[in-house]
Amino acid sequence: MKFGIDRLVAEPALRAPLAGRRVALLAHPASVTQDLTHALDALAGCGDINVAAAFGPQHGLRGDKQDNMIESPDFDDPVHGIPVFSLYGDVRKPTDAMLDTCDVILVDLQDLGCRIYTFITTLRYILEAASKHGKAVWVLDRPNPIGRPVEGLTLRAGWQSFVGAGPLPMRHGLTLGELGLWFVRTLKLDLEYRIIAMQGWQPDAAPGFGWPLGERAWINPSPNAPNLWMARAYAGTVMLEGTTLSEGRGTTRPLEVFGAPDIDARRVMKEMHALAPRWLRGCRLRDCWFEPTFHKHVGKLCNGVQIHTEGPPYDHEAFNTPLVSGLSAVARFRLRVRARQTRHRCHQRLTVAAGMGRRCARDAAGPGCARHPR
Repeated sequence: MKFGIDRLVAEPALRAPLAGRRVALLAHPASVTQDLTHALDALAGCGDINVAAAFGPQHGLRGDKQDNMIESPDFDDPVHGIPVFSLYGDVRKPTDAMLDTCDVILVDLQDLGCRIYTFITTLRYILEAASKHGKAVWVLDRPNPIGRPVEGLTLRAGWQSFVGAGPLPMRHGLTLGELGLWFVRTLKLDLEYRIIAMQGWQPDAAPGFGWPLGERAWINPSPNAPNLWMARAYAGTVMLEGTTLSEGRGTTRPLEVFGAPDIDARRVMKEMHALAPRWLRGCRLRDCWFEPTFHKHVGKLCNGVQIHTEGPPYDHEAFNTPLVSGLSAVARFRLRVRARQTRHRCHQRLTVAAGMGRRCARDAAGPGCARHPR
């Protein structure tokens, strides 16, 4: 199959409308062609594209910021001699001066299929700025690696943030090109918007179910996104960022494992199965131990759970990662409450409200919550 960047490089007719125009590229380390050439080098090598600038999202164009929420500076690319502007540094939105360097912005970002992943918000900001300044935006489309299923809560009005760009469900089922089109239509933006579509993408095909497993190399789109299994779990485990549970940052399996020094993982798993076994369909849970090298519980031995979405146990249609991770937090909360001999109150708030786009734990707990009928 071919991604958008592959087609743009291989097909001169697709590039023809770029003639005589200054081009900027919004990209990151996963912005590579089929032969693993970075998009910036591939576009510059075409000979008929005037690459005048580049933009980097969260974690930077080079992906060098390992921990979460670490800002990147602007810099000059040493190979191509162009300015590289950070959209996760002093600003989150492109400035007038940045946009003065280009006429067309090519967006080549590998998304993870989750509303919280900030590349979606950066795309929205680019589109809004381009509409205001008369710039064109082309998205060089890439797969949604977790496929077409739609899951989780939809962001409520008034809860928009950098981890929630609009009223999307947690797992949205769209490619980045489709998301861009949704923003253009929803926000009624007036600009030249094009999608350089993929060729041969089969989002329902096994074993990747969204990602062309065995056909394309996986390059981390962000430092803590090392593989497809992380991407499958991310839409749920990312909600644990606002709790005292480690979501595995600082380990070799970030966002696939969760835990803490003070939990009994086997008891948590038992409670999860007792509360809502149907929420655990499509994956397998395994108790494990880990010691984060940075982030929460750094240097402390944690007992935890790994969500396995690889191999025969994985059922693409049945697996619902927001429910799995939400259930883990509810299970841990119930165990703590029992230990303190206090009343269980399902309306106690989780500190993941910004990411969830919801105010209270009851919204996330749904039928599995004690105050909801089954």
